[in-house]
Amino acid sequence: MKMIKNNSAVMADTTSDLWEKMNKLTVGECFFQIRNGANIKQGVADGGFPITRIETIANDRFNRDRMGYAGITDADKYRSYILEDGDLLMSHINSVQYLGRTVLYHKQENEKIIHGMNLLAMKANRDILNPAYAQYYFRSIPFREQIRQITKKSVNQASFTVSDLKKIPMQVPSLLEQCNAVETLDRVNKLLELHQHQLQKLDELVKARFVELFGDPKINPNNYLVCPLSEYISFLTSGSRGWAQYCTDNGSEWFITIKNVKDCHISTDNMQPIDAPDNAEAKRTKVQEGDLLISITADLGRTGVVTKKIAEHGAYINQHLTCIRLNKTVLNPLYVAYFMESPAGKEQFELKNQSAVKAGLNFNSIKSLRIMIPSINEQNMFVEFLNQTDKSKVAVQKSLDEAQLLFDSLMQQYFG
Repeated sequence: MKMIKNNSAVMADTTSDLWEKMNKLTVGECFFQIRNGANIKQGVADGGFPITRIETIANDRFNRDRMGYAGITDADKYRSYILEDGDLLMSHINSVQYLGRTVLYHKQENEKIIHGMNLLAMKANRDILNPAYAQYYFRSIPFREQIRQITKKSVNQASFTVSDLKKIPMQVPSLLEQCNAVETLDRVNKLLELHQHQLQKLDELVKARFVELFGDPKINPNNYLVCPLSEYISFLTSGSRGWAQYCTDNGSEWFITIKNVKDCHISTDNMQPIDAPDNAEAKRTKVQEGDLLISITADLGRTGVVTKKIAEHGAYINQHLTCIRLNKTVLNPLYVAYFMESPAGKEQFELKNQSAVKAGLNFNSIKSLRIMIPSINEQNMFVEFLNQTDKSKVAVQKSLDEAQLLFDSLMQQYFG
């Protein structure tokens, strides 16, 4: 980490001189080919030749597990559409926030992947442009703003034309300077990927521990008692509507919305401050430590448990959440939250939503949720493991945030 910071410090001293010497070209001058992909009927089943789809470049990486398969037996007809090492794939027909998303393709040995519709394949003029440098350039704020300016919106999606894309200006330093920038950004990007992988592994560790302790809830190999949640609910309510008038940046308490509730936790990041009224509605919707919150509209089944910090600060829920107070001598709220976020829990939410006349969950739906009930000691053992894992995740997340800050700083230095 220290080595990377030293590199960035050196770059900070030379950046202003470096970018003054850049060639000012257009995208069209930097790429000798920019075109849409082959229009071939495709499916998702393995068979035929792999072909790119929009989701192939999701999450800013080339996802070989998210391709379609072209319904052809001979790829020679589409030879010119076979991806080559160093091709860039850019989304030009998508939701507004994903337009311009670009991924660099690295060819694997003997691999033949067809470039499919709704992604642009871009082949760089390598005498002046390093494709890896271009990938980072296309992620920069100035370029994203240029994409916004050429975007044309329609009812279901947005797009831009190749001709408009080609007119966007690019600032291109020497190939040596491009390589130096790529080397440093790659190094920090690898740190980001490492920390993201660590967080993923910690999540997988919790899932494995859950199954180790309790077995698969769909099978219930330990023959635990399975009961409707209603048998252990002492209090149940939904949140308040029309409280926008009480939201204020100077509010002394918090207003919890669905965006704050996810993965068994309640995030206080970007929590809306509020000055709640002194009335029965406020008393009903104010949360207590250990309350289980579940989303009942939109993204159904997101869960979180109210911490001591949140309860002491003072917080209320909006109408998209339900607050459940459980009999804690039988059920640990964090165990219940994790159970509800498991495949067995999510399946119940999906079935109840499908059977409802109106999208969402009502109180009867919540009460009828069935839960596997190990002993409270077993539940507490799992929750203790969960809490220890969370401490590790906090440390990893801090490292991830620091690496992200460094990456953003370098992107600002290079591209503005």
